[in-house]
Amino acid sequence: MKINKEGYRIIAISGLICLVLWLLTYYFQSHHDGTGILITSGIVLFAFWLFIIAFFREPRRVKIHDEELIFSPCDGRVVVTEVVYEDEYLKQDMLQISIFMSVTNIHMNWLPVGGEVEYYKYHPGRFLIAWHPKSSTENERTTTVVKMDNGNSILFRQVAGLIARRIVSYIKVGERVKQNDVFGFIKFGSRIDVLVPKDCELLVEIGDPVKGSQTPLVRLKK
Repeated sequence: MKINKEGYRIIAISGLICLVLWLLTYYFQSHHDGTGILITSGIVLFAFWLFIIAFFREPRRVKIHDEELIFSPCDGRVVVTEVVYEDEYLKQDMLQISIFMSVTNIHMNWLPVGGEVEYYKYHPGRFLIAWHPKSSTENERTTTVVKMDNGNSILFRQVAGLIARRIVSYIKVGERVKQNDVFGFIKFGSRIDVLVPKDCELLVEIGDPVKGSQTPLVRLKK
């Protein structure tokens, strides 16, 4: 396992801040019997820095390619499975599967399908709690649509939450993409919505844990 490039700057800055805080503690305690405070603060600050490093971990995963399956784009837990009307681009009823990522999950994002990117848009917005029903339409988010070689268009959204205020997407309209390649990163917890044809066979239920690029969400109708 290695560190994702999106974490380099944050890890460096947070490490420097932790070091400065410990040095300040050392300075103010140097004339007192503050050995216990120095040790405790050192442990707490180092543990916090390790948590930041762990957040940006990048796992190695086997790439699976199956045009009949649509895979989870992230690690997390299923919080929504419902038919909704998609009014931004596709303009039709779609089955929506939403996955919530906690701060302990891997936060890399993988492409649920392969094909050609036919639509991408970044939307500035609010930072409601990620599982709030309005977060999909009111929060800061990106919308991507990939047209598969079999003709199906699959839409997915990276949605920022209360803590996650930095969405990264590497998507470009017109490019060819491969299923389960990395396409982005959401920093410090949020959700991803995946909208698929409503006649798909749903393979997960609300509350199910899923693993990005490994867990199939639905099977497309033949």
